[in-house]
Amino acid sequence: MKDLVSDYIEAAKEKGLTQIRIIHGKGTGALRKTVHALLSRHPGVREFHLADETAGGWGATIVTFKK
Repeated sequence: MKDLVSDYIEAAKEKGLTQIRIIHGKGTGALRKTVHALLSRHPGVREFHLADETAGGWGATIVTFKK
C-alpha cells in the first residue's frame, strides 16, 4: 500500500498536478486510516481532507501537494 500511494503522488506531481483524489471506499474505515497515515508522513503532501459529498464524501480523500 505504501508504494502504491507514494507512486501515485509522484506520478501526479510529475504531470504537474497540484491536487489529487484518492478513493479508498467507505467500508470499515481501515483503508482510510491507512491512507491517511501514509499521507501524514509523505514529504510532498501539504494537506489532505475527506472529500465533500459531490466528490465521494468520506469514501475519498483530497490531497494537496507542497509547491
